[in-house]
Amino acid sequence: MNAYDFDKTIFDGDSTARFYVYCLVRTPKMLIRLPRLAFEAVFLLRKDKQKFKEHMFAFLTDLNEPEKMLADFWKKNECRIKKFYFETRREDDLIASASPEFIVRPMIEKLGIKYLIASPVDFKTGKYHGPNCHGQEKVIRFRREFPGMEIEDFYSDSHSDDPMAGIAKRAFMVRGEKLSEWKMK
Repeated sequence: MNAYDFDKTIFDGDSTARFYVYCLVRTPKMLIRLPRLAFEAVFLLRKDKQKFKEHMFAFLTDLNEPEKMLADFWKKNECRIKKFYFETRREDDLIASASPEFIVRPMIEKLGIKYLIASPVDFKTGKYHGPNCHGQEKVIRFRREFPGMEIEDFYSDSHSDDPMAGIAKRAFMVRGEKLSEWKMK
């Protein structure tokens, strides 16, 4: 099994930030939330990242047709899947992402990727119903959902994924389309 982070790894950019901006441009009433969100970014983001994200995802309640908005977002952004992924992919690939499952899942399905672990966020309310799938939480989820499985190759753009790299046989740091051997921090 190969395992990949999603944002800035196989997807060129941050899917959550891009989806937020995509919705903001098409849903002007979201602008009302920006001052409070900016304030919370300064005071809450360092203290409780998951709580900040919940406040950010409250914008979902402003969307008239969130499923259509997400489908249209992916039609416009599917070209951002990096070429190296198509060269390294396997039938049993796993995506392990801190992004909300509802954002990542449509593209994962389109790519034919069977396995996904991501942050459990309600698509209607923006509320988390479990821990943010980040850092060590990815390893916890992997071991719980894939007992006895091993990761052959792991790919990520960030040392926040050192825990996943540490359980893989081989790990690679991704910078654009360039892969280099993982060096633990």
